[in-house]
Amino acid sequence: MENLILSFNVVAPLCIVMALGYFLKYIKVLDNSSVKVMNNATFKVFLPTLLFYNIYTTDLCNVFNPKLMIFAATSIIALFGVLFLIIPIIEKDNKKRGVMIQGTFRSNFVLFGIPVATSLVGEGKIGTTALLIGIVVPLFNFLSVIALETFRGGNINIKKIIHGIITNPLIIGACLGLLLLIFSIKLPVFIVSTIKDISKMATPLSLTLLGASFSFSNVKKYLKETIIVVLGKLIITPLIFIVISYYCGFRDVSLLSLMIMFASPTAVSSFQMAMQMDGDSDLASQIVVFTSAFSIVTVFSWIFVLKQLSLI
Repeated sequence: MENLILSFNVVAPLCIVMALGYFLKYIKVLDNSSVKVMNNATFKVFLPTLLFYNIYTTDLCNVFNPKLMIFAATSIIALFGVLFLIIPIIEKDNKKRGVMIQGTFRSNFVLFGIPVATSLVGEGKIGTTALLIGIVVPLFNFLSVIALETFRGGNINIKKIIHGIITNPLIIGACLGLLLLIFSIKLPVFIVSTIKDISKMATPLSLTLLGASFSFSNVKKYLKETIIVVLGKLIITPLIFIVISYYCGFRDVSLLSLMIMFASPTAVSSFQMAMQMDGDSDLASQIVVFTSAFSIVTVFSWIFVLKQLSLI
């Protein structure tokens, strides 16, 4: 019962804040235009600041885990490769293929990783998760561009991919935090305090905007594709890789970080990327909505199971 309550207490706040965002949109306090502007600000300012702060305040000696970093990157690449073979067999429409591949392997790790890890292990102990985000986010971006470019029929522009990665605000925030951490550069107390205050805005604002972005249109049109991605993203992929992670010896915060990486819903930015690269953006939107909605149940379940088995 204790683990059940703990799991509920971790996931329920995420659900409530997302529901608040949907309600604010419903009563027209927020509209599509304001949500778009605020999403842009969150992506470029608040989330990078949160990532910077969590890495900057990390005890690097205690959280740096090369085995974990290599395993995470290898797992994502392996999953991407399998999806690249399977999805074209299931789906014949090129515009949907790239979107389905991206929707299955690319998770909303930043938005779900830090709050879930903080709830379970405490604010001062999530350096492992923050560092892992710094590795995973550029890899997600790189592979997403490859998938969408391939099924758009265009030539893959390596320079464009690299430019997109190095100008990604999340990557910049993570790299700055890591550089200051590695070289033991200490910022003035008032600056760190300001950064901390700004970072506190990132999670509730992001979750509110995610809830406000929910749209349940085109459900019937994309029902088959959505079901495939939701099952693959939230159940099949986590099940396979959590088991592999266990047998590779990962436990506690390392296993927790991997669980969140595999079990989080599809990244919100996947919709914008699909729209920019001629993918089926309507399908991408549906995938974000339904993986986010059902993840409330599935993430709760994964946390409960791992806590019951005393693995995290």
